Amino acid sequence: MKIRNFFFATLLAGMISCQQSPYKGVDTQLVPLVEQTIEAAGTNGTQLRTALDSINPEYRNGMAFLIAYMPKGDRDTLSADFLVKQVELAYKARETFAWTKALPDSIFLNDVLPYASLDETRENWREPFFEMLYPLVKDSKDMYAAIDTVNKALRELVKVEYNTKRNKPNQSPFESMSINMASCSGLSILLTDAFRAVGIPSRIAGTPLWVSKEGNHNWSEVWLDGQWYFTEYYPDALNKSWFLDRAAKADKSDPIYWIYASSYKPTGVHFPMVWDMDNKDIPAYDVTDEYIRIYAEQQAAQQSGVSVVIRMYKNDQCSLDSEGRLAENIVIKNSAGEIVAQGTTAGPTADMNDYLTVRLPENETFTLEYPTAKGSKTMTLKTDKAQDIRLAFE
Repeated sequence: MKIRNFFFATLLAGMISCQQSPYKGVDTQLVPLVEQTIEAAGTNGTQLRTALDSINPEYRNGMAFLIAYMPKGDRDTLSADFLVKQVELAYKARETFAWTKALPDSIFLNDVLPYASLDETRENWREPFFEMLYPLVKDSKDMYAAIDTVNKALRELVKVEYNTKRNKPNQSPFESMSINMASCSGLSILLTDAFRAVGIPSRIAGTPLWVSKEGNHNWSEVWLDGQWYFTEYYPDALNKSWFLDRAAKADKSDPIYWIYASSYKPTGVHFPMVWDMDNKDIPAYDVTDEYIRIYAEQQAAQQSGVSVVIRMYKNDQCSLDSEGRLAENIVIKNSAGEIVAQGTTAGPTADMNDYLTVRLPENETFTLEYPTAKGSKTMTLKTDKAQDIRLAFE
């Protein structure tokens, strides 16, 4: 039976050049995997086949990707209507936003297209999140600005707060929104889905247990400029959070302390979910070393380099009273165009001694990007000495 099935799947893969083939335009490596999934789905295989056959041919490779690597619980239950809607809306985001158009296919397929992150209830969250967030991000100049907008706006839009009295740890977005509370895992699922709805690659990261034995924690990551950054529902700046020092202390000798990042496509590693430790259906990457590296680099930067203070004012009069200050997002890039520092300037309600301070390598040249009333501007920043930069919005 296995030999016959393999022969059949291989034959289908060879047919993709045929105009009538349902696999025209599909990655040939996916074809046998799709057929295996459809056969294993039993009676629900009809739904998967319908989803593949009925989808816009331009989106068929995406549908094939989802079916090929689908967890068995979804394989046996998801409807064609659900899958088609999810795929159509994911590609709508790709066609709408410049940052999504520019994504490598591998990132789009694995970190924008998937309809879920962990084992949460499957829901059609894309459409309401797209409608909610599109007006806010449609004029964003780049993905970083869109990420920042979603991060800052989502909490007020969905009215969900962290609360240990939530119904369950792995709540879906609608489950969390219906009771206005969620765990760290539920908040991360909510944030990741919001990012994906507007074409921003996102995944869940976390640990089943801190090395200090103080429990688990999950958060979100976003893909930007070729690398992954971490963030949270209650955001600081990218790659800045209270938990980084804990993550950096992870014990690599024991997987219970590792830092994991979720994946849709199998990786050979699974994402450990503390509410269902026997469930090994969710693929993951071991990203422990990345968090150790990030922490080490940030610690080293605090001990060396040049201090750069950045303030933003309403106008070029640079009024020193609190009302004259603005809270705006600042990005600093190196000569290769990579983000090396970012943050938000102190606004009118911040303490007068509170101002954005970063440390940069000495005797190098950077580009500082900042918003103004007329759009984004840049300035050259040289770190030959300590800097106190005062910017004007108007």
